[in-house]
Amino acid sequence: MLAYIVRRLLLMIPTLFAIMVVNFAVIQAAPGGPVDQIIAQLKGTAVSATARVSGGGGDVGASSGQTRGSRGFDPAIIEQIKKQYGFDKPPLERFALMMRDYLTFNFGRSYTHDRPVVQLIAERLPISISLGVWTTLIGYAISIPLGIRKAVKDGTRFDVWTSFVIIVGYSIPSFLFAVMLVVLFAGGTYFSWFPLRGLISDDWASFDWPHRILDYFWHITLPVTALVVGSFAGLTMLTKNSFLEEINKQYVVTARAKGLSERRVLYGHVFRNAMLLVIANFPAALIGILFTGALLIEVIFSLDGLGLLGYEAAINRDYPIMFATLYVFTLIGLVVTLIRDISFTMVDPRIDFEARG
Repeated sequence: MLAYIVRRLLLMIPTLFAIMVVNFAVIQAAPGGPVDQIIAQLKGTAVSATARVSGGGGDVGASSGQTRGSRGFDPAIIEQIKKQYGFDKPPLERFALMMRDYLTFNFGRSYTHDRPVVQLIAERLPISISLGVWTTLIGYAISIPLGIRKAVKDGTRFDVWTSFVIIVGYSIPSFLFAVMLVVLFAGGTYFSWFPLRGLISDDWASFDWPHRILDYFWHITLPVTALVVGSFAGLTMLTKNSFLEEINKQYVVTARAKGLSERRVLYGHVFRNAMLLVIANFPAALIGILFTGALLIEVIFSLDGLGLLGYEAAINRDYPIMFATLYVFTLIGLVVTLIRDISFTMVDPRIDFEARG
């Protein structure tokens, strides 16, 4: 297994490099670069990146020579702005310099925040990790037992009414449920039981540790609840269908014929085989929450997470943050995928990735 882990770690290098190459090439062709952002501000005609894209104006790519927005502007000032942001170099040289710095996690300075990007990520990554990890763990803690129970009680009243609850949960978007929670429990209209802003209180540092922990969970309850309700439905049905497929196989009939208890059959034989598909879904669930699922939740509950930081960077064409967040998310995805494969061997010893390699 150790040799397999080493191979996978080495494989992460070309995978990460290829992802960065593709995204670098795409972003170079996207309209609305930081040079045109500065020129628009100097002209007093700055608009959002999305407005420029939809309107067809702006520039024609970060690596182009003269853009539409720079026409009629002093070329010396334009060259000075390009040099300030590093766009006076060819794209290949810029990419090589960027990847060299990224090896040491030197992400440069943000164009809009004028701060080192690594500081911004270090401040906001714990918030996104908190949302993603707690949502995934609680979602699995609810979905797996519920899916197993639905598989055992397939076709009964329990299966029918829980399916109705799952359909309702699946049909309500996380952000809409978050708004409902704010209205009901965060001082919107009815109760003011939970805070509406931040992950901790302003005076959190003055608390003792038990109160710090309680304050943290007090703040994170509503955001995580909104995300769990929006994500547990699909996992529950995946668990149920996986168990139903295994329950109908011949080895289960044989185990029952030998006189084994239903609990022994279910958790001693069926569980390991059925859980493989559920475990396979773990990286996609976690990364999905980190990338997209938590973005609107972060906006609604005023949480300065990495998703919101990346979204704002994309709107403002803040390339250092855009590439840095992509780099970090890709690394997290690759590491979580490796952990998933290791979990496969723990759940089912028959799986041997090293022998297959």
